[in-house]
Amino acid sequence: MRRKTFLYFLGLGLILFSGSAAYADSAVELMKDVKVHGFASASYNYNFHNPANPRNGNSTNRIFDRDSNTFKFDVGELVLVKAPSEPGDIGFRTDLTYGFSVPEVAKSTASAGDVQTHDFDLQQGYVSYIAPIGSGLTLHFGKFITLIGAEVIEGYDGFNYNWSRSFLFGLAIPFTHTGVRADYTINDKLTIRGMVTNGWDQTTDDNNDKSFHLQVAYSVLDNVSLLVNWSGGGVNAAGNNTSNYRNLWDVVMDIALTEDTLLQMNFDYGTQENASLTSANADAVWWGVAGILRHNYNKWFSMNLRGEFFNDDHGFRANVAGGQKLWEVTLTPEFRINQNMVFRVEYRHDASTQFAFFDRNNNQTESSQNTIGANALFFF
Repeated sequence: MRRKTFLYFLGLGLILFSGSAAYADSAVELMKDVKVHGFASASYNYNFHNPANPRNGNSTNRIFDRDSNTFKFDVGELVLVKAPSEPGDIGFRTDLTYGFSVPEVAKSTASAGDVQTHDFDLQQGYVSYIAPIGSGLTLHFGKFITLIGAEVIEGYDGFNYNWSRSFLFGLAIPFTHTGVRADYTINDKLTIRGMVTNGWDQTTDDNNDKSFHLQVAYSVLDNVSLLVNWSGGGVNAAGNNTSNYRNLWDVVMDIALTEDTLLQMNFDYGTQENASLTSANADAVWWGVAGILRHNYNKWFSMNLRGEFFNDDHGFRANVAGGQKLWEVTLTPEFRINQNMVFRVEYRHDASTQFAFFDRNNNQTESSQNTIGANALFFF
């Protein structure tokens, strides 16, 4: 009897062990294709108005460079990614971030009553699957950085030509989306992407409506590429469970003028139902245009020049009761120290039709502001 019992448990143990070993082998096989990447950004910014409280976000209408006369560790990012490559493959990506620029993104993605002000964030987190449909329909489920706009939330796989972000990046478009995304490449010139998400910048939906997004990416010529984005849906803009319709069109065109000179243009047009701060029960409208000219002088030095205009006459996007028009010009020399490090310096001039900027006494009495900055990037 004891012998039979012993043999029973021995057999059961061998089965469990073989199952665990097979599971472990499967996990090892899955993880061997996981890649680890990192990104870090540090900066210094100075506002020539020299506001009395420079660490109170007094560089108005800026996004990640609001403070003056201070050194900052903007962001550190650790990325784990396994990209699927063939129909039937699965994958995932997580972007864990820390830094003093992170709260600006984290606050925008928090739900009502759950505002995040800490310096950590899961900037992206999604799983992917390539469905065996046609040439392969790639599906992503989770939270991901927006497809909209010319400028990006910087990371190891892409950073902007200018250090400071444009008004279009900060005021015209969303930062992130949570939902499901589908990508389909029709041919080597045309790719279509679609999303269904929890509105704009919402990790948890705050009303009963979803937002829908469509992107068409088209290679017009060998040296010209075009992105057209549309976003629409009921979005809560009043701090309650409302579903006023928000609509956005975004167009980005990249033109390689020569082998070393690139022109990038961006146009945005958005509306929000019943959200105007200048007219009761009227729709808010915002629009803007930006252009960036980049020239590579050699393998280690480039010059970037950006100019833009942003119209927020209804005050909705910049939260200014009387509305305003903004414009800016930014000059950014870029030095590539090696293949993993970039150093940038920058001069920027902002102007508004309102007294939107702070003076040295922390009063909003200025219609323009000038800043200089420096930024170092490391990535692998």
